[in-house]
Amino acid sequence: MLSFENDYSSAAAPQILDRMQQIANEQHPGYGNDQYCQMAGDKIRAACQNPEADIWFLTGGTQTNATVLSAITPAYAGVVCADSGHINTHEAGAVEATGHKVLTLPGQDGKITAEALDDFCERFEADANHTHMVYPGSVYVSQSTEYGTVYSRDELAAIAQVAHDHGMPLFVDGARLGYALESDGCDMTLADVAMIADVFTIGGTKVGALFGEAVVFTKRNTPKNFTTIVKQHGALLAKGFLLGLQFDTLFTDDLYFKLAKHADAAADRIRAALVSKGYDVAFTSVTNQIMITVSNDKAAALAKQVKLGFIEQVDAGHVMLRICTSWATTDKQVDELISLL
Repeated sequence: MLSFENDYSSAAAPQILDRMQQIANEQHPGYGNDQYCQMAGDKIRAACQNPEADIWFLTGGTQTNATVLSAITPAYAGVVCADSGHINTHEAGAVEATGHKVLTLPGQDGKITAEALDDFCERFEADANHTHMVYPGSVYVSQSTEYGTVYSRDELAAIAQVAHDHGMPLFVDGARLGYALESDGCDMTLADVAMIADVFTIGGTKVGALFGEAVVFTKRNTPKNFTTIVKQHGALLAKGFLLGLQFDTLFTDDLYFKLAKHADAAADRIRAALVSKGYDVAFTSVTNQIMITVSNDKAAALAKQVKLGFIEQVDAGHVMLRICTSWATTDKQVDELISLL
């Protein structure tokens, strides 16, 4: 059976597995205090063009989002995000479990706008009862979004400006950042993200790594005692050198970006085929995620031959499905899917 269900169903890029095998008998300090984490951090700082960036390596996406947002959001405040944001929909209330309510704004193709954020904050501040309400304390966006759409540089910069105007840091969830940056519809670089965001992540789990996310604090703004906070949230790996090794590999010879570009190219081929065949393609996705709306019968027929991701039941007769390519998607798999479609 074909599988285009997600971008984390294959183990890891062979370059990473090879390096893990090479160091199998080496001994290293734990918890990220090792040469590979140092090397990876240096390479990420260089790629970000930010020599003062502070780099941390955590275990997985949900742990990372909950840890960072808990650390940067005041104890009395909540986190503002799009209603379709991952922390609001598919993280099982992890952020709320840290004591921070998720405050949602209506999304447009999965994105929030600076204007909507500013209006939300101004209405909150103007409310005579706002001291009895949940303060907006930080802003969360993802690049790319849950729908495979991307923020432009101007859009993200405008959101950051509004967030700062209202005393909030901007956190960019980059679980699929590579796929966003390498898409034809993105005008940003990693250096742009590092310049705009107060903190962001570079996803490894979905972009070629066996596991792990890199956290980048960009403005000498790492929360005090962050190691302790990471450990309290179950995101500190004893064998941290395995995280460092993976990101050192991903940021050698632009492997991270090459893997992402490969997935985007595969998705572009599929997108073109979908349009030519008259499928209802939802959203203006330009990355490795493609949303299609099909009848329940069509979904059932496809399910017999290919695994796709379920997004939502659109109405009684239709469902939205996700086609997701990855760094591991082959040309043969793309050809077979196009033929099936």
